[in-house]
Amino acid sequence: MSGAPVFVSRLIGLEILTSDGAPVGRLVDVVLGYPASDTPPPVLGLVAVVQRRQIFVNANRIAEIDSGGVRLHSGTVDLRRFKLRDGEKLVVSDILDRRVDREIVNDLALIPSPNGTRAWDVSGVSLSATGMLRRRRTGRLVGWEMLREFFGGANLVTQQVSELREMHPADAATQIAALEESERHAVADAMNDEDLADLLVELPEDEAAAMIEHLDTERAADVLEEMDIDDAVDVLAELEPAKREEVLADMDPEESEEMRRLLAYLPDTAGGLMNPDPLIFGADATVAEALARIRNPDLPAAEAAHVFVCEAPYETPTGRYLGPVGYQRLLREPPSTSLGRCLDAQPEFVAPDLATAQIARRLASYDVVAVPVCDAQGRLLGAVSVDDVLDHLLPDGWRRR
Repeated sequence: MSGAPVFVSRLIGLEILTSDGAPVGRLVDVVLGYPASDTPPPVLGLVAVVQRRQIFVNANRIAEIDSGGVRLHSGTVDLRRFKLRDGEKLVVSDILDRRVDREIVNDLALIPSPNGTRAWDVSGVSLSATGMLRRRRTGRLVGWEMLREFFGGANLVTQQVSELREMHPADAATQIAALEESERHAVADAMNDEDLADLLVELPEDEAAAMIEHLDTERAADVLEEMDIDDAVDVLAELEPAKREEVLADMDPEESEEMRRLLAYLPDTAGGLMNPDPLIFGADATVAEALARIRNPDLPAAEAAHVFVCEAPYETPTGRYLGPVGYQRLLREPPSTSLGRCLDAQPEFVAPDLATAQIARRLASYDVVAVPVCDAQGRLLGAVSVDDVLDHLLPDGWRRR
């Protein structure tokens, strides 16, 4: 997307497309957050209509906008019904057509944000005289700060949510760890599911679990489904058994089944730490296909460091595990080369009952950022990355030091 302003009126009605061009739904509104200090109101996401249901598409999932529609980074969207939270504003429903003296708000101008944690900011407000055809005319563009009151009233919770949204999730976790329990709960209630999930990943599991315990069962399930499955399992393991069962029962059956499988492992073993959904390919897949998956900006760096080659089926537990291919090897090979011809000798797989300390030694010995985990039949079950190990080896309360 270029640096030129995009006007909301030109977005409404556009089609939202997945990364491969498949239609998702039509855009009907834009969700804004409250401006923090002197920073402009951020675009939190879009509201789309899918099968007569309004859903939320996080702004961070949007790759570009052109005359054909809005294109996403990935091919998946959350189909849960959209709910507006405290501190959020809808452009079409809440801001457009509001009167400003003898003019009305005709449109909002959006620009790409210089802050990498969000996609767009509001840069200006278009004002025009009243009239049914006003949006076809050129309005008078003023800075957003001249109409600050239109973007939400300031209160402590919305201000805290806005400030946290501007931070890296690790820094936001440090900030929220200093709040009283009641303040944490109020902030959690006001955050959208994806932002809250990102924050919980950075908190110690017991503190994340305490925030999940506060949420109603449906919202707790929604937030956990936004997390990587291994992180969600760590939090679930800290919940009281009754609450855990309620949350699992409210989740998508496929996800809850996989989480139950991971919960069977001890938390300080390879099985308890592993991500059950690493990048898996068949031996006939090409280097170009693997690189295309690695380029996904939503993919964590540690997960993108290796792809794992297996016999069918290609979902865990897979067929026979054949070996890993590191991303540096992928960069050196011709795009048409099959992954079966690029296998690295290391790292060898580990058993799911291997202790965390031994996994750390394996990572250090072979200078890798992830190790595959296989069962006794040599089937890939998942992969443990260095960030998973560090989270468990660092002392309790390290974030406050």
